[in-house]
Amino acid sequence: MSDWLQSNIAVIGLGRSGRAAFDALAELGAKPIGFDRNEPAEYAAFAENPEQFVIGTDDAQVEALRSGNFDLVVVSPGIPPHSPVFEASNALGLEIWGEVELAWQIQKHLGKDISWLTVTGTNGKTTTVGLLGSILKAANIPSAVVGNVGNPIVSTIMHEDVSALAVELSSFQLFTTRSVEPVASVCLNVDSDHLDWHETVENYVAAKARVYENTRVACVYDANDLDIENMVAQADVIEGARAIGYTFDVLAVSQVGIVEDFFVDRAFVPNRHTEALAVAAISDLAHFAGPHPSKAIIEDALAAIALARALSASGAGFEIDEDAITAGLRNYQPAGHRREIVAENVADMTWIDDSKATNAHAAAASLAGFPPRSVIWIAGGDAKGQDFHALVREVEPVLRGVVVIGADPSTVTNALQDVAPNIPHVVVDGHEDWMYSVVNEAVALSRPGDTVVLAPASASWDQFKSYAERGEVFRAAVKKLDEAWKAQMDGGGQ
Repeated sequence: MSDWLQSNIAVIGLGRSGRAAFDALAELGAKPIGFDRNEPAEYAAFAENPEQFVIGTDDAQVEALRSGNFDLVVVSPGIPPHSPVFEASNALGLEIWGEVELAWQIQKHLGKDISWLTVTGTNGKTTTVGLLGSILKAANIPSAVVGNVGNPIVSTIMHEDVSALAVELSSFQLFTTRSVEPVASVCLNVDSDHLDWHETVENYVAAKARVYENTRVACVYDANDLDIENMVAQADVIEGARAIGYTFDVLAVSQVGIVEDFFVDRAFVPNRHTEALAVAAISDLAHFAGPHPSKAIIEDALAAIALARALSASGAGFEIDEDAITAGLRNYQPAGHRREIVAENVADMTWIDDSKATNAHAAAASLAGFPPRSVIWIAGGDAKGQDFHALVREVEPVLRGVVVIGADPSTVTNALQDVAPNIPHVVVDGHEDWMYSVVNEAVALSRPGDTVVLAPASASWDQFKSYAERGEVFRAAVKKLDEAWKAQMDGGGQ
């Protein structure tokens, strides 16, 4: 047994990843102790052995840590480094892992050879790993999409027969990752986010940069983003790892990019100095992104293609050719609440659900490309410490009006008043059936042919359980509006 499995191990936070970590440790013969503020509902391990858990306040958990002779702490991503339990673990000199690090250590303990392809970024992570997973499936590679989306990594490592993983990693997860050695890695973009967790932009960026550490084959990056390029330049990688840029500009050696209407690889071909290979067409994205995919979608596809081709070039026996990439792009089905058109011609407008736009960077991308003064923007929620002045300044040209939601709307309203005082806005509070009021206020601000975009630039936790619930409530309100308008029209014809 690995030495660390014989340690006293505290698992802090018993959400989805914490329970997966606890179960994996118990299955491997370790004796973990679970910590949480609340009793974990419907959790078999707790029901069967409550003595293996510390349930109580932060002070009670800290005291249990101090008296428990622990050597290792496995901390859930929801536990920030400034929390009492995390700070106590540091003060006690304990080794601190997250579920991601634990999964890597378990993989080594079990002797499994699984190639990790890791993806982070402020926005686009889920789309990129989804496209990558679809490409791997089309190439007949036993694989899974895991991490911040999909199953916990530890559960997949323990119980599934896979050869490769498309791993979505949040900044929270990367903060406690130390020894993971991905075959290829990418940070798609970085903008200030989760400052309530990281406290400073510098801490957030440093966490994101960890995705490139120990990379074995390819550090993939946006060739036009100097901040990301700098992350790659400073990363401590395995000797031989290459920097692979993706770009819309003229394609250089060791890059993937766009030539006319095709995705082209000039990084992983036999003679990249004189040759390039068209691996798919932009039109292969049309089934979910429309005939003119956004720049952000194309960039996500470029990153996924670069990661897949890096795996193919890794020497591990995988072959991912242009047929697999084309099929993977064509077969991909996006997750919900990501710039989905949920209705057209409802109240003479198009309605878009981008509830997943939980930060300013994502909201800006969501509103990009619309004609001037054609968008009714639904914005607000848990701002996570963000300031929205720059965002409002960027999107102001497309706005006709704004409906502000959230328990504290001031972050959005202050920015609107300071930067875009001529754009009308209305605040809707959390009364019963308030989202129906939101969509009606959007109608009141609009003109026929406009587009209503739910791109809150904020988390949902102040009013919803998740961004998905927020999106579903919005969709239901739009449906109710559609029914009301149809009834009104039918009544007017009698």
